[in-house]
Amino acid sequence: MRSERNMRRRKRRKPFYKKWWFWLLIIVLIFIAIPKGNDSNKSSDKANNPTTAKQVKKPKTNKVEKDESNKGKETNTTVPKEDQNALYKAETYSNSMHMSKAGIYDQLTSEAGEKFSTEAAQYAVNNLKADYDKNALIKAKSYSDTQFMSKQGILEQLSSDSGEKFTQEEAQYAVDNLKANYNKNALEKAKSYYNDQHMSKDEVKEQLTSSSGEGFTQEEAQYAVDNLK
Repeated sequence: MRSERNMRRRKRRKPFYKKWWFWLLIIVLIFIAIPKGNDSNKSSDKANNPTTAKQVKKPKTNKVEKDESNKGKETNTTVPKEDQNALYKAETYSNSMHMSKAGIYDQLTSEAGEKFSTEAAQYAVNNLKADYDKNALIKAKSYSDTQFMSKQGILEQLSSDSGEKFTQEEAQYAVDNLKANYNKNALEKAKSYYNDQHMSKDEVKEQLTSSSGEGFTQEEAQYAVDNLK
């Protein structure tokens, strides 16, 4: 009887593949075998875009700056030395003597001056960075302070071919912006004529107002003779 019962029990047992723990194990193994999406995407991105893993090096700015400086030097060497020398002299005349463009050109080419060729002198004045209005104003101030000239006299001296050779516009700018006491200038000139050349007051006044003389106004000349001592 027992053996018969045991045989029945054995027949009732389920095969292992129908048991729940077998299928749980299968599910776990399947989950482990599936690759992660993020890792696959990352690997594909690296394959398609290799530059993302390592940045491209930028060119060094120092090298570029060096190239630019060399470029400038190469351009400078194309200018003849004679022209460079003329330009250097022109800068000196403008900065220290405050000369006009025409005055600088004449000085550069003059036999009594620098004796540069006309081509070198023309290159110099064409490439000179000068403020001729400022130069004219400085010259005007010098004529007022040291030679006590009238406004008209300064204007003519600045623009004259035998004077400073500034343009009319540059000369006009200078006298318009010059802060001068022309009454005082007229008096200083009057003293010179009256005391040194022993002129009469009427003659002094005429000399002060004459267009071929000092070019002061009637009011400035009258102030001068009225204050002569």
